[in-house]
Amino acid sequence: MKLFVSMVAAFFLIPGIFGAACAAPVPEASKWVEGRNYFPIVPARPTGLPAGKVQVTEVFSYACPACNQFQPYMRKLEHGVPANVVIDFLPASFNPAEDWPMFQLAYVTAQALGIADKNHDAMFDAVWTTGELATTDPSSGGLKAHMPTIEDAARFYEKRSGVPVAKFVAMSKSFGVDSQVRIDEEAIKQFGVDRTPTFVVNGKYRVQVESAGGADGLIELVNWLVAKESK
Repeated sequence: MKLFVSMVAAFFLIPGIFGAACAAPVPEASKWVEGRNYFPIVPARPTGLPAGKVQVTEVFSYACPACNQFQPYMRKLEHGVPANVVIDFLPASFNPAEDWPMFQLAYVTAQALGIADKNHDAMFDAVWTTGELATTDPSSGGLKAHMPTIEDAARFYEKRSGVPVAKFVAMSKSFGVDSQVRIDEEAIKQFGVDRTPTFVVNGKYRVQVESAGGADGLIELVNWLVAKESK
């Protein structure tokens, strides 16, 4: 019996036998699964960025309550991504009942005038906090009978950035802005976006809060996809 025990002990101590194999580290499978947590965009849409840069796009609307609720997480995401990441925003229009087409036009116009980024958070506040551009009636909780117009948005931007209302409205009717709206609409269609907020990583992957298991999960998943694209 003693001889048998000694042989067993020696068996597990000899390098290169099963004992060593059992001690080898097993690669950890990613918890993020394609088709369940994130979805490939086929065909991918080129970003046009220089090599080494990774684009992270939020498809949003200022009139979207879920986008407004996601804002604190969006700031967390912006501050946490690597230096090679370029974050941009793609305004959606697929909910006309809540005035999304107007907010899409306002964003693209502000973008053309170079004042979109600096007023991004303030636009959410104007809709959901101050009520300056609110789409809901606080007394009834329902949608307003008269939704904010592009002129209302122009007045907001004039107060914030000094761009005259007439100039803003004229820009909103320009060929350049109309072309950009069409480009954005085509991108949203190609990305397969059906809800907001939705994130697109490098024109290749679509991610939603639901598919990532929550807002914090989305941030983790986006960073995982960024790392995947940065290799």
